[in-house]
Amino acid sequence: MLEIQDLRVRFWNRDRDAVAGVSLSIGEGEVVGLVGESGSGKTVTAMSVAGLLPRKQCGYSGKIFLDGAELLHADRAELRKIQGRDIGVVFQEPQSSLDPLMRIGPQVEEVLRVHTDLGREERRRLAVEAMAAVELAEPEAVYEKYPHQLSGGMLQRAMIAAAVIAKPKLLILDEPTTALDVTIQAQILELLKKLNRESGVSMLFISHDLNVVRKLCGRVAVMQKGQLVEEGEAQEVFRHPKHPYSQRLIAAIPTRKRKEAEP
Repeated sequence: MLEIQDLRVRFWNRDRDAVAGVSLSIGEGEVVGLVGESGSGKTVTAMSVAGLLPRKQCGYSGKIFLDGAELLHADRAELRKIQGRDIGVVFQEPQSSLDPLMRIGPQVEEVLRVHTDLGREERRRLAVEAMAAVELAEPEAVYEKYPHQLSGGMLQRAMIAAAVIAKPKLLILDEPTTALDVTIQAQILELLKKLNRESGVSMLFISHDLNVVRKLCGRVAVMQKGQLVEEGEAQEVFRHPKHPYSQRLIAAIPTRKRKEAEP
């Protein structure tokens, strides 16, 4: 479904590649975790897939296919047809992704306004339905609210509703639970599992939190300094990491015994 082939990206103000020859595939209905420390190239890889790479600021090569359509070198008009409709994106900070002066409902239904000929009432109905699907309480009331009137967890649910309302083939999630407390984080993870199970949407889940990735993803890919150093079934990688960098990452995961030993 998604095929990344030898992706390379170098920003003009950097002395090394941000992404250095990454190849990765995601099948239909598959949830793949992309992990690594800050600066490893995870987000740049995701931006390249989503068509959000700032092309004037970097050089890039390779190929990215979504159901056979090549994205990396597609023109902006072609990308606009795909963004939102075939690829949904959820970022880490919903506060910075949502327009503070615009009500939640119209922002959730924006993809429908861009990609369909649906009327206002039908868009509203589908937006309320999408917000109910992500378990936002009283979605009719939330439709009329502004971002500052919602909690962080509610905003992230609204962002997920906006990303899935058009039933995309691929959902890219870039650190979507990092800014949330542990309880809300667990709820969002359960919601993502439910969406994957019920709709079959494929997911690329980017995180530096390996505990989160282990709970959600069936397969995991580990990035270091722009390169993919290990890839495999999530449970296998966590139990028997082969690359020294993967071993260090997994050894650093907090465990109950480690927490109890801390002063």
